[in-house]
Amino acid sequence: MIAASPHAGSQTGARPHAPRSGAKNRGPVSVQPSPLYGLLLAAAVGIAALLLGRWAPIIGGPVFGIVLGILIRNSMGVAPVFKPGLGFASKKILQWSIIALGFGLSIQQVAKTGVESLSVTFVTICVAFGSAYLLGKWLKIPPKLQTLIGVGTAICGGSAIAAVTPIIKSDDHETAFAISTIFIFNIIAVLTFPLLGHWLHMSDAGFGMWAGTAINDTSSVVAAGYSYSTAAGDYATIVKLTRATLIIPICLALACYVAWRSKKQGAGDFSLARIFPWFILWFLAASGLRSSGMIPQAWNGGIHFMAEFLIIVALTAIGLSSDLRRMATAGIRPVLLGLGVWMSVLLSSLLVQHLIGSW
Repeated sequence: MIAASPHAGSQTGARPHAPRSGAKNRGPVSVQPSPLYGLLLAAAVGIAALLLGRWAPIIGGPVFGIVLGILIRNSMGVAPVFKPGLGFASKKILQWSIIALGFGLSIQQVAKTGVESLSVTFVTICVAFGSAYLLGKWLKIPPKLQTLIGVGTAICGGSAIAAVTPIIKSDDHETAFAISTIFIFNIIAVLTFPLLGHWLHMSDAGFGMWAGTAINDTSSVVAAGYSYSTAAGDYATIVKLTRATLIIPICLALACYVAWRSKKQGAGDFSLARIFPWFILWFLAASGLRSSGMIPQAWNGGIHFMAEFLIIVALTAIGLSSDLRRMATAGIRPVLLGLGVWMSVLLSSLLVQHLIGSW
């Protein structure tokens, strides 16, 4: 490339070129990288996780996916060009995988499991909020951070935290602390629950109930459930989705409380449409279609494989997006609060199952 002379345009009588008519100085234009790069990365690592899961089924492809993703993210790093695709995979593809699972479950099975889980779910939610309040006061955690960790543990992890944040108007650092804290225990649950379930000789339904009521985030419930067995994964997914719908009354109650405390006529930018997990309706629609007999039995194997692979890709993307160093900045007190609330929930879930004989 030939460089222009530094004296060009400075000679006597020379005049700089005038801009073209109508041209504007818009400055540099940033171009968003294509999501395809991140999707391909997650799919490539996901294939490796799928193969490892076939080799070690007691661990399972979903667990391998999230662990491989974390190892790659925190050793070699992930370039910014991959981030849009990883964000898409960790949210949308996870939802699609759950919808795909609906094609393999009858609506009668979904309804039966959902009703069976309500008693355990109700107890664990009460325990989560009660322990978050008591431990939070003892550890001198700010009230808003108490609420975020409590609702994240009680309902559905980061999704619940994101839904509650605009209602209670928590600070960004409080939201980040809560999500980081919850995520730490999601990872621990994925790695330890299947091993503990086998050690306790839990049935598929018993483990599914335990995972669905005691693990925070949907992705981690799915990973732990299907690592235990296919039947446990199906059961845990339904229980978790039933539990996730309870974010609606929780958010409504918090909105009313905030409105009462602030003596206003509403709850700011609270939006029911924004917090509602719409993919659950598509899951129910897929299950209804399965029950109608319109899906041939011969398709079941292919549908389940597709759902499993989508789950692995989504969890791999979550692992590839997880910065352990950033999570470590959350501090020790929120972590202790999250640990205390989570232990209270998982133990109460086991206790209730033992008392009602569903272990």
